[in-house]
Amino acid sequence: MWNAISQQLSDALGREFKIQQRESITGGDIHRAFKVADHHCSLFVKVNERDKLELFQTEALGLNLLNRSELIVPEVVAMGTTSDQAFLALQYLDLGNATNAQWYQFGQALARLHRDNAQSQYGFDEDNFIGRTPQPNRWQSNWSQFFAEQRIGWQLKLAQDKGHQFGNIDRWIEACAQTLRHHQPQPSLLHGDLWRGNLGFVEGQGALFDPASYYGDRETDLAMTELFSPLPQDFYRGYDAEWPIDKGYAKRKPIYQLYHLLNHLNLFGGSYLQQCQMQMQELFCDAH
Repeated sequence: MWNAISQQLSDALGREFKIQQRESITGGDIHRAFKVADHHCSLFVKVNERDKLELFQTEALGLNLLNRSELIVPEVVAMGTTSDQAFLALQYLDLGNATNAQWYQFGQALARLHRDNAQSQYGFDEDNFIGRTPQPNRWQSNWSQFFAEQRIGWQLKLAQDKGHQFGNIDRWIEACAQTLRHHQPQPSLLHGDLWRGNLGFVEGQGALFDPASYYGDRETDLAMTELFSPLPQDFYRGYDAEWPIDKGYAKRKPIYQLYHLLNHLNLFGGSYLQQCQMQMQELFCDAH
């Protein structure tokens, strides 16, 4: 496998890339990951079964779009297959710590990414993945319908297929759409899966990776940062200084977080079921 990958890396770089060092990197639960190096540079290589190539293709598309921003985003070096494996090779990022001021600047930079990369509709040119879960991105002009149908409704249907019971899914979709019906935000380019494990700092400058990008409400990215382990307050202060956060965000945040909770239910199982059920009752009880 590594001989084939080395040859494809050589073709992509326009010079011979002979792997001198290879180090396994832990932390992800989808792909196997390695730091590989020759005498000139280091690369981050993800490997999975050959039929998982689509995960790498959609990740590369998201990375290339996010690369328009001032944030550091790993460059896509090569992508391909061997006889039985698929791989994605990226620029290796040497991540480090950050000061409060650098977190503030990260927040400002994310706000500019959201503000300056807009679309006229919600969605994406390709369906992609949130973790291992397929994520539909059919273009729609109405945000409440998009999020209710292609985010909450989609995850509920997947959960039902796995045996989790939520009752009449169409009624939950309608309840979600009703709750968001007066909110029609700018369709911003999103990271899509913005938690602590998918961001970092390179020499003090903010970096993004492992996206699940689409065009949608910028608040969904912020909501994800607050779900499991909120970022330092300087990050949110920086964001708000650059593009003030709408006062209605506090009410919408748990709806946007529900999408990720449902995804965790589908990925990791029933320990998330009660939390999802309780949150749905609390959020949509008036509309349902």
